[in-house]
Amino acid sequence: MNSSRAVANGIGQPVRRREDFRLLTGRGSFADDIHLPELAHAVIVRSPHAHAHIGSIDKAAALASPGVLKVLTGHDYVADGLAPIPHGAGLMGRPDVAVRVRGFDPITTQDYPMPPDKARFVGEAVAMVVAETVDQAKDAAELLEIAYEPLPAVVRAADALKPGAPHLWDNAPDNLCIDIEVGDEAATAEAFGRAAHIVRLDTWVQRVTGVPMEPRTTTAEYDAAAGNYTLYAGSGRGVAKLRLDLAQVLGVPAEQIRCVCGDMGGNFGTRNFFYPEYALLAWASRRAGRPVKWTCDRSEAFLSDYQGRDLTVEAELALDKDGNFLAVRGSNLSNLGGHAAAFVSLQKGLGLMSSVYRIPGRLFPRPRRRHEYRLDHPLSQRRPT
Repeated sequence: MNSSRAVANGIGQPVRRREDFRLLTGRGSFADDIHLPELAHAVIVRSPHAHAHIGSIDKAAALASPGVLKVLTGHDYVADGLAPIPHGAGLMGRPDVAVRVRGFDPITTQDYPMPPDKARFVGEAVAMVVAETVDQAKDAAELLEIAYEPLPAVVRAADALKPGAPHLWDNAPDNLCIDIEVGDEAATAEAFGRAAHIVRLDTWVQRVTGVPMEPRTTTAEYDAAAGNYTLYAGSGRGVAKLRLDLAQVLGVPAEQIRCVCGDMGGNFGTRNFFYPEYALLAWASRRAGRPVKWTCDRSEAFLSDYQGRDLTVEAELALDKDGNFLAVRGSNLSNLGGHAAAFVSLQKGLGLMSSVYRIPGRLFPRPRRRHEYRLDHPLSQRRPT
């Protein structure tokens, strides 16, 4: 391309940011900047156990604490007829690599924002206190008496698949919720059979979470007269999808939901999912008859923000005598955690296995693909403590 034409069209030139002056001079509008009249505050009580039955929750002392408006539990949530989070975990399409499902259909799980019976990871919400001030809510939360029955737990996906491992979900035998593959098994075996060299690599990508400058904050307001909800939150998925998901959880038409998303203080990856607090705050506002706000602190964020990666990879590479690649095969084991929110780590992992290297396309059954590999991908549902 002609260089003068490129400059004229702006191609290759720095893009001047438009939002900096407003943000740097304190005129941004973030989720924590929302202060509605008669605003109440919520504190989430979270499980200290990775796996435990939730027994009785004695609310009496908390309800008698100064300023407390409501103490809500998972049993209250279910009794009000609210639904689980509609994660819709599914396999991605192009440009990500297409895969084949083996053996059984992917198993989805019932992720209630506040489960009534069992906690399945450290930090899962088990109760919520709503009070006039956040300090009053924190004081009351410490007065809740929760009887847990701790259950066996494992922290590595490989251990979750071993015989006799504790089951996290009854409908996921052996803690396996999806098994997928891609490539040509027979052609790969043939290439390995004639390889002059075979090298092997076993590796593990550790579990990670984001650390945004602005922790998650949610404010919800219920209009009893109109039956409408308004949710203020920093959501990376956009207000349209958030609105539809929240309507599904609350069991109301989407027309009765309004979602407002202003500026966000970074880290959009962890914000791309529907968070339990969206449903809990909207529900709490209806139950309390007041707008309700919740602000996540840093320690709480490490426990409750969505996490990713945690991928164990076993890979083999077949080479001829000159070091040319013939084929690659392997197995990816993805630790999904306590709930089937997404299969992204699993599918991305297998798509990246061939990297940028040329691997003979004749080993792959589809001629439009230039990489060949055959991967088995069991995915466990165990979230580390």
